[in-house]
Amino acid sequence: MHAYRTHNCAALTAADVGQEVRLSGWVHRKRDHGGVLFVDLRDHYGITQVVADSDSPALPILEGLRAESVVTIDGVVKARAEGTANPNLATGEIEVFARAVTVQSAAAELPMPVAGEADYPEDIRLRYRFLDLRRERLHNNIVLRSNVISSLRRRMIDQGFTEFQTPILTASSPEGARDYLVPSRVHPGKFYALPQAPQMFKQLLMVAGFDRYFQIAPCFRDEDARADRSPGEFYQLDFEMSYVTQDDVFAAIEPVLHGVFEEFANWQGKGRSVSPLPFKRIPYKESMLKYGNDKPDLRNPILITDVSDLFQGSGFGRFALIVEAGDVVRAIPAPGTAEKSRKFFDDMNSWAQSEGFAGLGYATRKGGVFGGPIANNHGEEGMAKIADALGLGPDDGVFFAAGKEAQAAKLAGLARTRVAEQLELIDDKRFEFCWIVDFPMFEYDEDAKKVDFSHNPFSMPQGELEALETKNPLDILAFQYDIVCNGVELSSGAIRNHRPEIMYKAFEIAGYTQQDVDTNFAGMINAFKFGAPPHGGSAPGVDRIVMLLADEPNIREVIVFPMTQKAEDLMMGAPNFATAKQLRELNIRLVDQPNAAKASPVTEAVDPAAG
Repeated sequence: MHAYRTHNCAALTAADVGQEVRLSGWVHRKRDHGGVLFVDLRDHYGITQVVADSDSPALPILEGLRAESVVTIDGVVKARAEGTANPNLATGEIEVFARAVTVQSAAAELPMPVAGEADYPEDIRLRYRFLDLRRERLHNNIVLRSNVISSLRRRMIDQGFTEFQTPILTASSPEGARDYLVPSRVHPGKFYALPQAPQMFKQLLMVAGFDRYFQIAPCFRDEDARADRSPGEFYQLDFEMSYVTQDDVFAAIEPVLHGVFEEFANWQGKGRSVSPLPFKRIPYKESMLKYGNDKPDLRNPILITDVSDLFQGSGFGRFALIVEAGDVVRAIPAPGTAEKSRKFFDDMNSWAQSEGFAGLGYATRKGGVFGGPIANNHGEEGMAKIADALGLGPDDGVFFAAGKEAQAAKLAGLARTRVAEQLELIDDKRFEFCWIVDFPMFEYDEDAKKVDFSHNPFSMPQGELEALETKNPLDILAFQYDIVCNGVELSSGAIRNHRPEIMYKAFEIAGYTQQDVDTNFAGMINAFKFGAPPHGGSAPGVDRIVMLLADEPNIREVIVFPMTQKAEDLMMGAPNFATAKQLRELNIRLVDQPNAAKASPVTEAVDPAAG
């Protein structure tokens, strides 16, 4: 017999009754029924009920153990008594009568229980992550993550992609988020950077002639946490293709994503559907108008409409003045709200103000009759035109977001989501994918008072060099695209700008000289001068994919060892101070921040001769 187990804790069935077996695992729960002790023994695979009574030598040992102690049980498989089978358990028809027990590791008093799914503060869960990972929901999430990654890898290989690994220690890039820097011991005063993404390397692989590349790539960015973004590091399905158009990229990755989501759509019996192929394509400008953002949740049936023209010279002076000043009014339907009290509408206005906006106007409607101050001032005829423009039913109210276009769009987008949530209009049994396409190549930076890149500086402008030389920069679109699912952006991508003369011109428009490009992007621009194929790609986020499939609101719940919101690893104690010896080897000294009491030290590279 094996030293630790003949079966795992999910393997035994009625067919094994009478067998002598050995199981190992954690004591999940104990139930004392007056001289008969029931123990749920748990391992990675499942749970088996173990029974010890006064005839069992294992009884006094098991009685004295805390939950989460690790034991090995020798015993005999028995059928459960009639009426006591557990249909929700793979081993629910049997139990193991314990004849002997070996304590492999006794557990101390737990800082948090493993049995049950009660929520606990983040600091406790992350400090004792190894315990948190024993809990069923989180344990299953991590198994799901592994299975999703395996599926992604298999599907990419089936599509003709080859997996490569790109460097982790690389050069800092002036674009994007803040880098994590790594000091060099052999080059005093110089630093490597951890890659924010393998962007340049994957493009160089295309220049090197590998045609179709992918990897499950680790990426590192020194940025703040969000519900859908982990601080510090994350993983993405990074891929790049040569001799492709935007349509080719979509045709390659859509079956991969669609297949993975269909494969796991029924995970834990959730029974969700996936939007059919090909995925819907929405131009950026249309998305900002209809949905108020560039990552729309298409499960939400509400559409935003621009009604600025309908308030021009109207009886509602406030909106008329806004339109006269060149600003906009956006309308958000509130379907079936005739029976809602005025408090519903007032609460929406208060919510908008709590979000930092001036307010959210509204008009009620019941039996085709509009009510409220806006309707009273705008008049029956004016409101009828709005109803026609929005396709409102006789019992549908409407909210209004007015002001500068960017702010009005943002408020309308947030209100669209809020109204749908309040009215329970979002179908949580669907995965709805779409591509956002035709992003503007440039935007005007109000702070810097200059034209700058709006999305990805390495994208090919639509119209190429001719567009850069003849068009208003703010009218130029790019071959850039985002893949979105249920309002979550999975990735950005682009057809790349592979021609040096186009790249120099694009950067010139954004205020960069040819010398700037040659210095900051030397590796890539030099490679492009030796023959580069047209190429493009994308990089869907693995963490976000798993978060959606696991139906988790926070990305932390699908990462094995996540950091806190402040990018701290409480379990391992990172980040931490370096020793004096380490700092000397790296030619680094610590300098207190000036005018800051008890400030954390900052690092500064120094001349090794300076002592």
